[in-house]
Amino acid sequence: QVQLVESGGGLVQPGGSLRLSCAASGNIFSIDLMGWYRQAPGKERELVAMISSVGTTNYADSVKARFTISRDNAKNTAYLQMNSMKPEDTAVYYCYFHVRTVGSYRAYWGQGTQVTVSS
Repeated sequence: QVQLVESGGGLVQPGGSLRLSCAASGNIFSIDLMGWYRQAPGKERELVAMISSVGTTNYADSVKARFTISRDNAKNTAYLQMNSMKPEDTAVYYCYFHVRTVGSYRAYWGQGTQVTVSS
């Protein structure tokens, strides 16, 4: 069984920064895509950023030039550095990994971490 554990959420003022982490544990052979999604109250879950196994990244237009996704393959961990944060970044943030184990290849979600941008 694979588990994803997120950390780093919290309250930040507009213009501030936060760094989210998501660590995977379990019987993991490899992790292909790593990504972050978010869901604000009353809205659908949306893609924030993705990073491939070779480091190719993709960002939502709303976060380009402000957020940076990265990964540490040795630690099975993804990071989301969030700078110049805005109130509209307020949401629950979920990590999303495509994990290859012995005998399976499937997606896993983290439990979610609340990010609130407010003065």
